[in-house]
Amino acid sequence: MKTTVADLEFEKLIDQSTIQQRIAEIAAHLNTDYAERSPIFIGVLNGSFLFIADLIKHINVPCEVTFTKLASYYGGTATSGKIREDIDLVVDIKDRDIIIVEDIIDSGNTLKYLVEKLYQRKPASIRVCSLLLKPEAIEVSIEELTYVGFHIKNEFVVGYGLDYKEQGRNLLDIYRKV
Repeated sequence: MKTTVADLEFEKLIDQSTIQQRIAEIAAHLNTDYAERSPIFIGVLNGSFLFIADLIKHINVPCEVTFTKLASYYGGTATSGKIREDIDLVVDIKDRDIIIVEDIIDSGNTLKYLVEKLYQRKPASIRVCSLLLKPEAIEVSIEELTYVGFHIKNEFVVGYGLDYKEQGRNLLDIYRKV
């Protein structure tokens, strides 16, 4: 099945039922790993909003949810390499367990920037949970990357929160550029 977003054509890569099944599996791991703890989930906007919403529905340990907003794509199909911070955290994370929730990790540069920034606030721990990972695109090592939904090829994708020119976030499945 194909769809058009803005001026590009995409084909289905991962269907919504597979996404939801994998989210439930990740949440089960988080519930086990954070039993007897109370983590703060930090969603990285805009792309992670659907993922974090569905993930939290399966979390049964006490937790908090907050958001930050970083950008490196600016509407294109490739990262600009420049990180723009649009929204900073408003919660105190000192001595707290942090779980950063990302939609996708490709180069890893934006995530590395965020992790380093958060460590300055002295949390007890930081782990990263990403729905998608592009192993072939990784440029930096991210030791905190612990939970990954799907490994995908180094292709541009939209849907389930991910966008192209701010469109396509509402698609329930994930699509790759044709």
